[in-house]
Amino acid sequence: MITPSWVRMMAAYNAEMNRRLYTAASRLPESERTLDRGAFWGSIHGTLAHLLWGDRMWMSRFAGWPKPQQRQRDSAGIEPDFAALSRARVAADAAIVAWAATLDPAWLAGELVWHSGSTGSEQRRSCAVLVTHFFNHQTHHRGQAHAMLTAAGQVTGDTDLIVLVPG
Repeated sequence: MITPSWVRMMAAYNAEMNRRLYTAASRLPESERTLDRGAFWGSIHGTLAHLLWGDRMWMSRFAGWPKPQQRQRDSAGIEPDFAALSRARVAADAAIVAWAATLDPAWLAGELVWHSGSTGSEQRRSCAVLVTHFFNHQTHHRGQAHAMLTAAGQVTGDTDLIVLVPG
């Protein structure tokens, strides 16, 4: 079972990795950030936008954030301006870190029920499993963004959890 301290560690790791990816992406011209590179969400920008959409969707369920207005299939286009997307990412990461600081084991041991737009049905899962999915989703798509950034000649620095988050 995951613990509040694990969630806090993952929130810190998430924020740091996003900072590194956005810094690397900011060094590219817009044409390179928005170039369709064959990834699931198309471009570096599209992948980063989808990640923000996903974080907002899950945090709407976990902590009452406003639910994104766009459908998942449109998530790569939630914010076409990179500077605005970057500001929204920084704000989301700070809010995720703050949320993680408030978690207690009882909430993680509980269950969440929601209506999934992706499946069109009611879903019910353990909060601990959903929070694990939340961070796994971020890591998965950040890996895609990292690969695209690397192919575009950008360096993010180390990505290992054990190097980035103090023990």
